[in-house]
Amino acid sequence: MTIAPPLSAGRMDTINSQVDEAVSPNLTTTHVTEFIIFGFPSLQKYQILLFFVFLFIYLFTITGNGSIFCLVILDRRLHTPMYFFVSNLSFLDLSYVTVTIPKMLGKFSMNLDTISFTACFVQMYIFLSLGSTECLLLTVMAYDRYVAICAPLHYPNIMTKRWYLLLMAMTWFGGFLIPLASLILALKLPFCGSNILYHYYCDHPPLLQLASADTSFNVLVGSSIAAMLIIISFTLVVVSYIKIIVSILKMNSNEGRKKTFSTCASHFAVVSIFFLPLIFMYVRPKASYSSDVDSLVAMLYTVLTPMMNPIIYSLRNKDIKEAFKKKIHFKANH
Repeated sequence: MTIAPPLSAGRMDTINSQVDEAVSPNLTTTHVTEFIIFGFPSLQKYQILLFFVFLFIYLFTITGNGSIFCLVILDRRLHTPMYFFVSNLSFLDLSYVTVTIPKMLGKFSMNLDTISFTACFVQMYIFLSLGSTECLLLTVMAYDRYVAICAPLHYPNIMTKRWYLLLMAMTWFGGFLIPLASLILALKLPFCGSNILYHYYCDHPPLLQLASADTSFNVLVGSSIAAMLIIISFTLVVVSYIKIIVSILKMNSNEGRKKTFSTCASHFAVVSIFFLPLIFMYVRPKASYSSDVDSLVAMLYTVLTPMMNPIIYSLRNKDIKEAFKKKIHFKANH
């Protein structure tokens, strides 16, 4: 692949002229047909470096999550509720980064910084849906761990195959249903001014800034939905882990207590890295956003968390490591 140089002076002049036109009193009434992705404005000189950084992150995330997803499917010993949820998380994270990073790589490598109006809203909806699904899935996974640790004798009766399949179906269905209201309201807005999107992918908050109309109702609806989803999910996760910690402290075995506590602490750390930036980004009273700050914050849950999940949830897990070693050994012998 040929790496394109940073934005040329001509390209920058074009973008700057469009920004000037957008803030001038004589706005054009032409409906926007495409958007220009202009994330990380202060780092435009380092596009080659950004390309290789995000390429490494993308390949690592795809490889890690893809391997775990396939491993859980192929190894019958991993066909348990916990690993079923883990495999769904891996598939979700794999999809999550694929929605955003390839477009970023195109921008950094070949200055492919435009995206059509339709493609932008499709990207926004899929991204929000996957993010909502992950909120619900992390809540379900915390509940699963709570039942397994706090009520181990009742776990097989509670977490039946029918029940965990139903939980997963509701998680995916709910995840793709929740952002529909924000999407429909955003599509009704007129976009007749600037088409410079100061973010590295199409997201709801920065898109609202480009609308040529009052977006206070959109912000209210979007923030309310996000608040209910994110805060309720995070609260349920916190409550689950608090009960897990209380149960761990009652264990007689020091070794078992340390091991379980270490696992739960790492899980909760990754969950916090995912949820807290989401609260900052989407639970806001008004549409005021800083492009650089928001891009960096968004990286925590769009890039960092999907990259860390395979390590925290799977690669540190004894069953996963043993299954992985056996698959490698089997291939080596055949």
